[in-house]
Amino acid sequence: MGARRGLRGGGGWRGWRALGLLWALAAIMVTARAQTLVVASTTSLEQSGFWAYLMPRVRQATGLELKVVALGTGQALDLARRGDADVVVAHDPEAEARFMAEGWGLRRHEVMVSDFVLVGPRDDPAGARGGDILGALRRVAAAGEARFVSRGDQSGTHWAEQRLWALAGVSPPAGARYRACGCGMGQALNIAAGLGAYTLSDRATWLSFRQQGALAVLVEGDARLRNPYSVIVVHPARHPHVQAVAGQRFVDWLRGPDGQAAIATFRLQGQSVFRPLAGQ
Repeated sequence: MGARRGLRGGGGWRGWRALGLLWALAAIMVTARAQTLVVASTTSLEQSGFWAYLMPRVRQATGLELKVVALGTGQALDLARRGDADVVVAHDPEAEARFMAEGWGLRRHEVMVSDFVLVGPRDDPAGARGGDILGALRRVAAAGEARFVSRGDQSGTHWAEQRLWALAGVSPPAGARYRACGCGMGQALNIAAGLGAYTLSDRATWLSFRQQGALAVLVEGDARLRNPYSVIVVHPARHPHVQAVAGQRFVDWLRGPDGQAAIATFRLQGQSVFRPLAGQ
């Protein structure tokens, strides 16, 4: 009893109390670090405002703070390969399949889909306007004065553009008519607007683009413009420090009814941008 009274009163008690507070603070700091999830993401989701819209919903539902690093899909996957991300959200199915085949990811889930659009000068000097993306690219390549701006950054949009040129059976315009900017989608659109050029854009970034007066959507709706987005948790066998459990918690929410509803209700200029895919 005397020993207990000594701890409950006087310096001994205050010492234990201070030590307990330090332990509690340390536990809180560790928990806070564990709850921060690094997501390597495509630039389209960042520039369109999708992450700003989604992050508070993720925090409220799961307790996870998302730290988003926005890069082209190729760079985002490389970031994950280096172990500098816990989760990847990408939109290049072929690159994602290679990532999985190399053993870098636990599972790959398609969670939503949007589309690409071909935009260009409103007067459309190449006559690209219509519903056939391959025919439009052939006309752009054949038009002597038409210019084209490419992302040129190994992003999902860049590789989709390259696949479409190949399917069209033509090479992109030569020389100064083709500009590979090595930049994000927003910057590519700015360059296209300044040059009066054509470019391939994801719909979300196009809708958030502030200089639409110089450009117009010329081709949309072609099935070959489909743009699916997938989420992958980085494999902890490759990088033991990866927060795979927290990453899976985020993925489960994103694929669940609340996450899919949040995806469906994200809008730009009054338009729904992404269609949920989980379970399909």
